[in-house]
Amino acid sequence: MAPVRRIVLTRPSAEAPAWHDALQALGIAVLDLPLIAIGPAPDATALAQARAGLPQCRAAMFVSAQAVRAYADGLAWPAGVRAWATGPGTARALRAAGVPADAIDAPEPQAAQFDSEALWARVGPAVGPGWRVLVVRGADASGAVAGRDWLARQLEAAGAQVEQVAAYSRLPPAWGTAERDAAAAAAADGSAWLFSSSEAIANLRALLPAQDWSGTPAIATHPRIAQAARDAGFGVVREARPTAEAVAATLESPR
Repeated sequence: MAPVRRIVLTRPSAEAPAWHDALQALGIAVLDLPLIAIGPAPDATALAQARAGLPQCRAAMFVSAQAVRAYADGLAWPAGVRAWATGPGTARALRAAGVPADAIDAPEPQAAQFDSEALWARVGPAVGPGWRVLVVRGADASGAVAGRDWLARQLEAAGAQVEQVAAYSRLPPAWGTAERDAAAAAAADGSAWLFSSSEAIANLRALLPAQDWSGTPAIATHPRIAQAARDAGFGVVREARPTAEAVAATLESPR
């Protein structure tokens, strides 16, 4: 990837400011074009029931910082319940929501990936029959619980009872002419698009179905997301750990 000095940040608006500021502090210009909009939980009753039932769980797994904000903020965390996070951003959100640091399990900060597999390597050996685990995630535009079910399968194979609840909705963004024009320009001006979700790439393809991405560089924070970017036609796709420093290093790298 040729060195570039602007990132197109595609994270939801609630998550973008921290990334925006961190990248700018590293000398990188940032264009904010959120590709996922966040809406309320599709079933408020189910969410309330999941919150009420938390003390009977051995652990609650949060797929993202947004899941924490939608479910746990203001909740008195019950003693004896573990809080599982797939990465440092989610762990920070748990602490900010009042979850004791010693109740949180997450991959090590130096882990090669921040995902369900890395989390399972840390918590899986302790899980066994009789465990009740709540998985807190988002819902798609239809209201159905969205995302990978890999961790749920591992839990069930270990004998645990798995419950899932959607704490928020993940929706396509409502782009107008200004956003579409900015995206089309950023596809051709050398900016590197930063993706942290395959769903964001799918939304981009739906928003600009005729756009040629073959000359556009992209950075993805996970191999699965990188493959989605390649499938979308991005010409040069690099992978980086989901930190501003790692993204900056990827921008500077000649390879």
